[in-house]
Amino acid sequence: MYKVVLVDDEAIITQGLRRVVDWQAYGCEVAAVAQDAASGALAIREHRPDILFTDIKMPGEDGLTMLAGLRVEFPRMQIAVLTGYRDFEYAQRAIRMGVSRFLLKPSKMDELNEALEYMTGVLSRLPPEPVAAEGAEAAETPGAAEQESPEQEGPSSFLVRQAQSYIAEHYAQQLSLQDVADHCYVSQWHLSKLLNRQLGQTFYGLLNAVRVEHAKQLMDDPALRISEIAERVGYADTAHFSKVFKKQEGVSAGEWRNLHCGRD
Repeated sequence: MYKVVLVDDEAIITQGLRRVVDWQAYGCEVAAVAQDAASGALAIREHRPDILFTDIKMPGEDGLTMLAGLRVEFPRMQIAVLTGYRDFEYAQRAIRMGVSRFLLKPSKMDELNEALEYMTGVLSRLPPEPVAAEGAEAAETPGAAEQESPEQEGPSSFLVRQAQSYIAEHYAQQLSLQDVADHCYVSQWHLSKLLNRQLGQTFYGLLNAVRVEHAKQLMDDPALRISEIAERVGYADTAHFSKVFKKQEGVSAGEWRNLHCGRD
């Protein structure tokens, strides 16, 4: 039996889907129902469903980022979007994230049945999923997330861009890999792998690079001490900032300032 998860902030939608769809006719069973993206992500990681029916316009959620995260972390999972958001460009971008079907609410029964028939057909043609050792990440299976053309931004490159934007916006805070992974709706492991594969950098390497660039800009202000600059760009420990700066620039922060800002 294929496992299904239903996610929608309207309980009447998930309850209706659970009742009216003949899941057994398609070899499916509903494993879990969730009312928001956070609980939906927990249900997906717990049950590892084959099929997901989800809304992408839920309060406080970034639907495209959520879709991209799901496609990267669960490339075999078939996703059908149910939404009242009637925007063609948004639908096209969702499809580029690897969505199988984009269905407008209220969805007709024949549309739901066609979506299920299509998704179960895709699943039936996939090779068996490799079994990971206990406590290890599941082995990666190539999917839509790995097949991105240079002309069209797919889920992996979309997520990396979202992560970079989030780091650029929050670099001065005590930012962790978990914070950015949560924003991108993926596990730390998957985000770390994406950053390494697409940018050739670790999370902290990327974060430190952003912080050092902002620190260099702040050094133009002669009224700011190095310790103040370090704090402003997110380092509570000036010694750690100095170590990071010298590793990246080849000289100490003070030496860099003297060379580039005319300081004595």
